[in-house]
Amino acid sequence: MSSFGTLFRVTTYGESHCKSVGCIVDGVPPNLELTEDDIQPQLTRRRPGQSKLSTPRNEKDRVEIQSGTENGLTLGSPIAMIVKNEDHRPHDYSETDLYPRPSHADWTYIQKYGTKSSSGGGRSSARETIGRVAAGAIAEKLLSKANGVEIVAFVSSIGPVSMARDASDPKFHELLNTVTREQIDATGPIRCPDETVREDMVKVIEKYRDAQDSIGGVVTCVVRNCPIGLGEPCFDKLEAKLAHAMLSLPATKGFEFGSGFLGTQIPGSKHNDPFYYDELHKRLRTTTNFSGGIQGGISNGENIYFSVAFKSAATISQEQPTATYDGKDGVLAARGRHDPSVTPRAVPIVESMTALVLADQLLIQKARESGAAIVGN
Repeated sequence: MSSFGTLFRVTTYGESHCKSVGCIVDGVPPNLELTEDDIQPQLTRRRPGQSKLSTPRNEKDRVEIQSGTENGLTLGSPIAMIVKNEDHRPHDYSETDLYPRPSHADWTYIQKYGTKSSSGGGRSSARETIGRVAAGAIAEKLLSKANGVEIVAFVSSIGPVSMARDASDPKFHELLNTVTREQIDATGPIRCPDETVREDMVKVIEKYRDAQDSIGGVVTCVVRNCPIGLGEPCFDKLEAKLAHAMLSLPATKGFEFGSGFLGTQIPGSKHNDPFYYDELHKRLRTTTNFSGGIQGGISNGENIYFSVAFKSAATISQEQPTATYDGKDGVLAARGRHDPSVTPRAVPIVESMTALVLADQLLIQKARESGAAIVGN
């Protein structure tokens, strides 16, 4: 379906090369200060044509709020936002009328719906994520106002080149504690905070771009100042909701939370996060954070951190053997404009989906607390 969330609910619309894309956001509390200026920065970070490491499709992705606000304040009613497609070229995809593109959704969409979008990836295109990013900007503003929540994502690997992100490494946790979006964006289009591997990552993308090929990578994300108590055991654990959100993104192939798979190699005696009393914050904290800020499916106040794997983009300009829809062998060379690696542009998308999950869980928890107050002690 095209909707996500329970109380903070987002519905996206639009295909890759239709007239516009956008979303409707329901559940935003009234009297939250909100204008296009709050939303545009993340859309600008996501937009195509940012550098030679991304698709040359030239879209400004200017957002317009259509409803749900007056005089710069939310009304509590649904907020509709629209982004017009300006540089759309549906004729670049005429071959897909004959051939399903390898590793795309052309074949599965036809099997499911009996039809498909005639251009681009339709709803499976990364252009659909514009609505998610626009909605995520609202969610971030709500989270910041509620608890000073900070969400920062960055590229941690491209192909075989990876920065250190060991959950047992104090340097990695220091990075998670301090890294900012401004620092990430200052690294250029690669969006990697580790200067020792940054240039090698760029060279890998350039190598595959020049060969008319693509390569994948990993985005790591940290959440700071998350309220304690978010998450709904048993089936809606916070890490499960985050995994759902991340794996709903185009091109995702894996989700690793906290210590992740490396945690399987650490004995329980060393993997457990001991508690101590923090005099400054007047609450229990943990001395380590292999748990990734979530225990029993509920946020514990420590940094939440996870990584998302993005596969090599399926659309490449090399000729590829395939078959026509009626089963005849053929060769397809995709036209259009595409990312040699989607990973750097995925950074604001990962941040936005994180914000959508947390805003929804925050409202759910506030509803529970209100219910408890009605009943009384």
